Amino acid sequence: MEKAKLSSALFAGTHFNRKRFANDFARFRQGPSAPDVDSAAASSAPSPEKKRKRKSKAKAKKNKKKRAEEAASASDVVEGFSVFKGLAAKKEEEEESEKKAERGKSEDSEVERRRKEVEREIERAAILRKRFDIHISGQNVSAPLENFEELVSRYDCDSYLVGNLSKLGFQEPTPIQRQAIPILLSGRECFACAPTGSGKTLAFLFPILMKIKPGSKEGVKAVILCPTRELALQTARECKKLAMGRKFYIKVMTKDMSKSGNFKDMHCDILVSTPLRLDHAVQKRDLDLSRVEYLVLDESDKLFELGFVEVIDSVVKACSNPSIIRSLFSATLPDSIEALARTIMHDAVRVIVGRKNSASSLIKQKLIFAGTEKGKLLALRQSFAESLNPPVLIFVQSKERAKELYKELAFDDVRADVIHADLDDQQRQDAVDNLRAGKTWVLIATEVIARGMDFKGVNCVINYDFPESASAYIHRIGRSGRAGRSGEAITFFTEEDKPFLRNIANVLISSGCEIPSWIKALPKLKRRKHRVNRDPISTLPDED
Repeated sequence: MEKAKLSSALFAGTHFNRKRFANDFARFRQGPSAPDVDSAAASSAPSPEKKRKRKSKAKAKKNKKKRAEEAASASDVVEGFSVFKGLAAKKEEEEESEKKAERGKSEDSEVERRRKEVEREIERAAILRKRFDIHISGQNVSAPLENFEELVSRYDCDSYLVGNLSKLGFQEPTPIQRQAIPILLSGRECFACAPTGSGKTLAFLFPILMKIKPGSKEGVKAVILCPTRELALQTARECKKLAMGRKFYIKVMTKDMSKSGNFKDMHCDILVSTPLRLDHAVQKRDLDLSRVEYLVLDESDKLFELGFVEVIDSVVKACSNPSIIRSLFSATLPDSIEALARTIMHDAVRVIVGRKNSASSLIKQKLIFAGTEKGKLLALRQSFAESLNPPVLIFVQSKERAKELYKELAFDDVRADVIHADLDDQQRQDAVDNLRAGKTWVLIATEVIARGMDFKGVNCVINYDFPESASAYIHRIGRSGRAGRSGEAITFFTEEDKPFLRNIANVLISSGCEIPSWIKALPKLKRRKHRVNRDPISTLPDED
């Protein structure tokens, strides 16, 4: 028993195959239980039928495995063919991707080439603007012109227009023409500020003549607003010169036309007018401006200064074409006028040539202290005696003073004439024509012709009365030194005018003129306008 216990303890957890080792179990078994082991072994031995069943199961399992292997081999063959086709498709895909890559590279190179061209164009435009002192404000602004021939190559301009430029003596575009013409031709609105005599009229007329079709019966295509009748007539005259060779209908709004014109049957491509006359025609005579493609405000700051804001607003509303292009041109552009202009314009480009609100550097400017009103008349006569170089323009502050000065000079041998608002249209036109023809040497004027009027070869401008503002000063002296010619400007001032010298000091300095230090030291006045009550113009002695 103890051995049995020891054996069970030693072999605890060990499993023996009793069927396989039945004989061994029998040899080592002792005692009467041995027959039981034999019987158990005998009973555990498989019967023949069970052996047949096991063999049949093993055979079936083997056949099943064989069929599975055959099916697998067959699928491998099919997959071989599909893999071959997949490789061909893959190769085609690779070739297609290579082609796409090549096309992408070529497209990238084309994009790169275009980008470099754009960069070169931007650089060229910047160099031109710097060279001609052109300053712009706006996005995607067209490059300035290098010459008039570019109008044909870049904008397909009719050759007759370029030929007319050559006939009229325009060889090279001025700075304002270089930049303003491309802007308007690209369909952008703009307001431009350039010195007097710099060719602003051509800058807005040329794009109009290029874009609108001549002889249209569909109504007015372009409207040009001017502050004075004289400037309107001059603008229409210049427009007709440029349009030679084509049948453009160019008309000036006269007083009779405004009051009794038959606008329904009127053929007109370009209409030039003053604001009041045009507004009267729109309101009272049913002038249709709904097809206007171009609206130009020439000497725009003066238009707003004259209190025409409501009138101009009415005209702007009458020009209701949604694709209209508006532009403003002037030699001076105060910030207040610029802000007002932006309210009626869309995505406008600002163009400034030189310094904003400055006079032409071609004009030699002089300040002369005359002391009193009598001193001014004596200084004027002395100036004529020393060197009278006609034609000469003399500006005074009112029509009454213009008449007085004309009477004084009528006795002098200077061939003087006068122009003011009391004269009718024909008298004013005669005065202007006589100065242009050389019949008149000296023309006495009020502010009526200080804006925009172009007198060829005016050698000297005399501010007999001190100008009301810096803007008035710039426009007055700008009647000389035009189209590249030199000019001279003389300004008389009295004791009453001294405090206002500071108003024009910056204009003189920006034009390269030297002024005394005491003028620079004068305080700036809040009130910009200067209009004093002056003594009558007379050289008669005072009565006791």
